[in-house]
Amino acid sequence: MGDTKSTTWTSTQAYVLAAICLVAGIAVGYLLRGSASTATPAATAVQQQDDSSAMMGGGGQPTPDQMRHMAEKQAEPLLAQLKSTPNDPKLLAQVGNVYYDTQLYQDAVNYYQQSLKADPKNAGVRTDMGTAYWYMGNIDQALASFDEALKYEPNKPTTLFNRGIVKWQGKMDVKGAMADWQQLLKTNPDYPDRAKVEEYMKQAEKHMNIKPGTKTDIPVK
Repeated sequence: MGDTKSTTWTSTQAYVLAAICLVAGIAVGYLLRGSASTATPAATAVQQQDDSSAMMGGGGQPTPDQMRHMAEKQAEPLLAQLKSTPNDPKLLAQVGNVYYDTQLYQDAVNYYQQSLKADPKNAGVRTDMGTAYWYMGNIDQALASFDEALKYEPNKPTTLFNRGIVKWQGKMDVKGAMADWQQLLKTNPDYPDRAKVEEYMKQAEKHMNIKPGTKTDIPVK
């Protein structure tokens, strides 16, 4: 391509792609929770505060300190229970979910790891840990968590959905993403978000010419 300097696809470029997709009107994929399907009261409180701010014209997000305060208040009864059963994997995962829902992802990962020590085969918790890693910007750890989860539940839909998103937007591995989504739809024909998956597949196909680990003319930002 003339004298244009080509570079290797990196995670930084993946984030640039996500921004480009957003500007172009292409939806950027958001990962799904692998375990609890409903938001915790802490997460609900965050949404209520956002709604109140918007109604009052503030429109601001809660500060990190406010998020942590809400998480710690919500986690209090769970932590009290853990004093008598410190290795209870369900309680540990629930605490992790509280921190996840308030976007304190490193804290969430810490509790997910403790939960998995007691219950290593819990694919839902491994999936949640992978999504937390993704939002922390740790793409490789996210993929490793999803890979491990799928060893225990090979056709878990949320894990396949999430791994496809990360392969696509984190590694520009379009073929890998398409394979995950095709497996998801094949093994879960009644998947409720089937239309969303099919839309992502159409979007990802537009990037099929960019190969993972090869040269590309997309500039490094």
